[in-house]
Amino acid sequence: MIIDMHVHPGFYEEISGNTEELEFRKKAMGWDLMSKFPVELTRTQMKFSGVDKLVLLPLDLTTQMGGYVVSNEEIRNMMDIAPDLFYGFASVDPYREDAIEVLEYAFKDLRLMGLKLNPSKQGFYPADPMMDKLYEKCIQYNKPIMFHAGMSWEPNCLMKYSQPLNFEEVALKYPELRFCLAHFGWPWIYDTTALILKYPNIYTDTSMLYMDSPELFLNEIMKKQLGPLWIENNLKDKVMFGSNNPRFRTARIKRGLDSIDWRPATKAKILGGNAVKFLGLEV
Repeated sequence: MIIDMHVHPGFYEEISGNTEELEFRKKAMGWDLMSKFPVELTRTQMKFSGVDKLVLLPLDLTTQMGGYVVSNEEIRNMMDIAPDLFYGFASVDPYREDAIEVLEYAFKDLRLMGLKLNPSKQGFYPADPMMDKLYEKCIQYNKPIMFHAGMSWEPNCLMKYSQPLNFEEVALKYPELRFCLAHFGWPWIYDTTALILKYPNIYTDTSMLYMDSPELFLNEIMKKQLGPLWIENNLKDKVMFGSNNPRFRTARIKRGLDSIDWRPATKAKILGGNAVKFLGLEV
């Protein structure tokens, strides 16, 4: 099974009927030139690129901006509309007074599969003690966390909160908490490499900002900057396919990964096997 672990579902027609909400998403995320589209288009694109599942990521910005970049309920709605296509995560603004209740509802009642947090956008350091209750709730339900890490194009999004080494204390304090440092923590890819090598509970994904083409950029990162055998010999169990759709299309990032000369077993882990383990779907 091939799984794109990093998709922002801001423009599906089925959850984009409210013009004000759509404009809020565009403003919050810097998506000004994008427009809504039907789920069936995604189905066709996934079939073309050979991708089986997309993991949908919302973002709760209640105290920062007064709204959501897709709500937890909308994620559940998309999963119900196309259960063959979508897995879904929750998000919660950690500054909300009812944050733990929101997360409990998302896991228990909405049956969402993990938690999406963006320290840069939501304005917190990962090791802040206020986060402990959320981490403990994830452990209680055996749910992983997808953290934004590294650079972001989004407005009002400070990189200082999401530098990869900021997450080390969390990994040490909560060894049973699985979490992913998205975007390979780019540009701090060596820090991310050190963390996923050292800590069994830390993963990363491939949703990096490419400068030229997915093929050129991903080969440069995975085979040159990291060394030709680093992934094959040491990191193949900790890297997951992620696109950062809609900013970068799923098919384009997969095309870039397909161009890398990895052993079939390594590629199978990165394109889906590691995600199955991360999501807790192993039988």
